[in-house]
Amino acid sequence: MARFIFITGGVVSSLGKGLASAALGALLQARGFSVRLRKLDPYLNVDPGTMSPFEHGEVFVTDDGAETDLDLGHYERFTGVAARKTDSVSSGRIYSNVLEKERRGDYLGKTIQVIPHVTNEIKDFIAIGEDEVDFMLCEIGGTVGDIEGLPFFEAIRQFSQDKPRGQCIFMHLTLLPYIKASGELKTKPTQHSVKELRSIGLAPDILVCRSEGPIPVKEREKLALFCNVRPDSVIAAQDLSTIYDAPLAYHAEGLDQAVLDAFQISPAPKPDLAKWEDVSDRIHHAEGEVKVAIVGKYTQLEDAYKSIAEALTHGGMANRVKVKVEWVDAEVFDGEDAAPHLEGFHAILVPGGFGERGTEGKIKAAQYARENNVPYLGICLGMQMAVIEAARNVAGIAKAGSEEFDHEAGQKRFEPVVYHLKEWVQGNHKVERKVGDDKGGTMRLGAYDAALTDGSLVASVYGSTAIEERHRHRYEVDIKYRDKLEKAGLKFSGMSPDGRLPEIVEWSEHPWFIGVQFHPELKSKPFEPHPLFADFVRAAKESSRLV
Repeated sequence: MARFIFITGGVVSSLGKGLASAALGALLQARGFSVRLRKLDPYLNVDPGTMSPFEHGEVFVTDDGAETDLDLGHYERFTGVAARKTDSVSSGRIYSNVLEKERRGDYLGKTIQVIPHVTNEIKDFIAIGEDEVDFMLCEIGGTVGDIEGLPFFEAIRQFSQDKPRGQCIFMHLTLLPYIKASGELKTKPTQHSVKELRSIGLAPDILVCRSEGPIPVKEREKLALFCNVRPDSVIAAQDLSTIYDAPLAYHAEGLDQAVLDAFQISPAPKPDLAKWEDVSDRIHHAEGEVKVAIVGKYTQLEDAYKSIAEALTHGGMANRVKVKVEWVDAEVFDGEDAAPHLEGFHAILVPGGFGERGTEGKIKAAQYARENNVPYLGICLGMQMAVIEAARNVAGIAKAGSEEFDHEAGQKRFEPVVYHLKEWVQGNHKVERKVGDDKGGTMRLGAYDAALTDGSLVASVYGSTAIEERHRHRYEVDIKYRDKLEKAGLKFSGMSPDGRLPEIVEWSEHPWFIGVQFHPELKSKPFEPHPLFADFVRAAKESSRLV
């Protein structure tokens, strides 16, 4: 039977609840325990799949095809535990489930209310798989006091009462602002946040306080006294130069010990932190630097490409170099030469995205990389843009484009070498989609197998000809153009097992030019860098020596 840790936040959002949860999960693993992490989000969207990246950052996709919050990416990167559909839920999904049950008559004509029907649905979700692990960490999105979060706070209050005493604890993350003018670290916002939490029936066992520096003894004692926690359960979450120092920093502050003490687990198993010490060493003792341009359309918000940025960091760790990422807005050179914007970079990455905006700039980025032998990694739309570039400029298909752009414009302007995927095989059944279908959850989502060409660059990178990667897209490169493109030099080096869907392309005469239809960044971890990113950074490192 799992022990439950509920992580809540107060004062302001974006303090790092997801990172704190992930780091705590990693520390519990280091002590020999098994963990699973969950995210409960109060927004009314059924999932983040239809949200703009500017609204919510990237969408993280699981092996089983769930579109989830980016915090699940942190969970996976820090613990190595593959997230599932049952690890992410929103108010929208909860209410949708309740209303579906009401329509079916499952409630036998009762009046449907937030308590008990909505809270029971939340509690049922929390309990899924509770017999599989030692610890279940559940992060509640938003901050205490948010009106939309109240059903979740009530549900975890009830859940803790339903369980035997000592099986659930509460960890509350707050802000300790430093007032420069008076030279004081202020505890009052945290006191008010805990007061708000207690007013709805929840009392924190552990306080994690985000601050710019250490928390003096006097302030720790004050927080312990007024928030009714033990002094050694007041944990400082100081600003760090890299998120991968978080497990070691939280351990030094005693977070994992405070959790075990709260559960009265004694004697506590000693932690093995060698893995995280190696990760920290590789980051802080890099032996060089490479510059990588990410040419995208959501460059104003780095969280839109969070997993890509982290996967590049992992690739740098594998090669003991620092990867300096610069975000290049693809629209900047839609109508001009790309060279002035891309000269000096050791590698170019074009990520995924939706819609036509910025695509001509991405095509030019692929062309610049091809013509100048710059290492190039195209992901999802980035692969499609590389194919369109090859079709236009090498294979002689002057009007090559994507059906997606014609759909968006409402007129036919291109010869679609990229088309709307209408059917594909998932497991042992066929999936069918229409252009006019609902947007949410209708893409090719989750893990799919691919067969790689023996002797190809990607086969050597993976060290295998059979791989499994996660997808999130509704448009595919049309296989009917394969012969023409391969004669031009663009090889289709990875295909779906049935040979119908192109998964990977590469230029055979280029030092390192690969486009993939899937999202390799989603499976990269600091202690297990994804092979594509590790080799991409290696190629960038080689390129830097030639500049």
